[in-house]
Amino acid sequence: MDLFSLPRLGVVVPPENPTAEPEFNRLLGAGMHVFTSRFPTTPGVGLKEMLETYNRVLPDTLGGFGAMRLDAAVVACSASHYLLEPEGDLALCEELSLGAGFPVRSSTQAILAACEALGVRRLTLVSPYQPWLTEVSRAFWERAGLTVDGVVLVPAGRTPDGADHFDPYEVTAERIGEHIRAHLREHPLAEGSALLFTGTGMGTLTALTELAARPDTAGRPLLSSNLASAWWALRAAGGLTGELHPLVRRLAAQVEVSAGR
Repeated sequence: MDLFSLPRLGVVVPPENPTAEPEFNRLLGAGMHVFTSRFPTTPGVGLKEMLETYNRVLPDTLGGFGAMRLDAAVVACSASHYLLEPEGDLALCEELSLGAGFPVRSSTQAILAACEALGVRRLTLVSPYQPWLTEVSRAFWERAGLTVDGVVLVPAGRTPDGADHFDPYEVTAERIGEHIRAHLREHPLAEGSALLFTGTGMGTLTALTELAARPDTAGRPLLSSNLASAWWALRAAGGLTGELHPLVRRLAAQVEVSAGR
């Protein structure tokens, strides 16, 4: 196949996010080319104001691709779209798609599409966010009609005074695994519940791969913001064919099984 004949995915990403592009490139492999446009920096503002700014400037940031032909685009920032709630999130994505001339989805809408395709109605949420933002996330999924069975908070570490320090970009695979194992020992997944790792900035591929091999989670739906977005992008661009990353292949196979029920 000619290098330049592959579908093109545009990804809008926060300026400090070091995870989205590497994970998208790994997940999509030779299936799509990935091009990015980054939100502007917001020095001196709090987290909530920063996220609100991202939503406000999103049309212009997506417009940063100019006249480049894209087959699809993903807004790789879950947190900002939690603030919109499900209906507002979908409405914004539809408006952006209409203006761009190609399908645009947030990572949150990609997750909802994956849940619908899998027949998933229950989630256990794995979150690297501050507690207040984790609760905003929980409320988003519940307003979307999903039951949140439990929440696993994954802090990046501790502050000098011993409090939990939350930063998705600093969370390690080892810390994710430690918190997940501790949670599952006390709270086995409910029947039909999926594990959802929220946030495009938390690296999850190692944890997802390990969970896919664990006896108690091997058959369960395992989702992350970036995995669901990559699956949605491939489907939007013409189908999940060719050499797929094992996690994408696993998700696609589970969707096929669900569709055949």
